[in-house]
Amino acid sequence: MRVKALRDQCAGHALCSATAPGVYGSDEEGQVVLLVTGDIPADLEDDARAGAATCPERALVIGD
Repeated sequence: MRVKALRDQCAGHALCSATAPGVYGSDEEGQVVLLVTGDIPADLEDDARAGAATCPERALVIGD
């Protein structure tokens, strides 16, 4: 699975990084940063989904 960050939709709540700190972080402006490039490792897939689900702006898209 992969995650796409729609940075133009990110409002900087950082709920994703609080939920899944191994997958998501924030840059100096508070915008989401993906800490994993390419395919999400199997052991982080549940965290990636949970972090994306917390985003009120729906700025994280889970795909194959």
